Amino acid sequence: MNTTEEFDALKKENENLKNSIAVKSDLISISAHQLRTSLSALKWIFRMFLDKEVGSITSEQDGLLQKAYQSNERMITLVNDMLTLSHVEDSALKFKMEEVDILNLTEETLFEFSGETHKKNIEIIFIKPSEAIPLVTCDKEMVRVVLQNLIENAIKYSVSGDKVFCSLHNKENSLEISIRDTGIGIPKEEQESIFNKFFRAANAKAKEEIGSGLGLYTVKNIVEHHKGKIWFESSSEGTTFFVVLPIK
Repeated sequence: MNTTEEFDALKKENENLKNSIAVKSDLISISAHQLRTSLSALKWIFRMFLDKEVGSITSEQDGLLQKAYQSNERMITLVNDMLTLSHVEDSALKFKMEEVDILNLTEETLFEFSGETHKKNIEIIFIKPSEAIPLVTCDKEMVRVVLQNLIENAIKYSVSGDKVFCSLHNKENSLEISIRDTGIGIPKEEQESIFNKFFRAANAKAKEEIGSGLGLYTVKNIVEHHKGKIWFESSSEGTTFFVVLPIK
């Protein structure tokens, strides 16, 4: 076999491998979406019983339903993280880059958490920039995932009376997003592992049982796909995550 034939054979093998991976990826995605639909339906059925919309239940039944509801919530969280991660790791095919108004996107995302923060008595403060914020070339929905994860974590690991601060700043040819909480912080000895897949700090697991450990791993992948940077500063007084995205 000459060099040309070898090259053609390798090219064909590579194409077959790509097709095989694509089929498997599609199968996982379809299955995960179907699973999420069923789990979401179960969630509202559990909620109807717990809220006694279908009649009264005993305290023992309430306890069992609460456990089932929490288990279902964990599964929904895991499936959502798997779907997002699948998207990120297949980024070359699926990222859609466009000019995005990050200021508007941040306000939209913060509004999504207004009900939860009100219920938990946690105040979200958006420190709007005094200067004009330029459009950023990025995948809007993936950057929304970054904001959602960081804001959700800030709320999740805070307690009643805490505050979450979000701000945007122009940097040279880039935009910096910071999200700061006054919550439990990240133990120093665990900070180097915080972006690892499936990792959750011990105090995070003690504070909030539900979690897959995929959130920050996925966020880091999204930011790095945009040729951006992410880091954090943490102490017992809280944590600040910084995300820097190039403007173009």
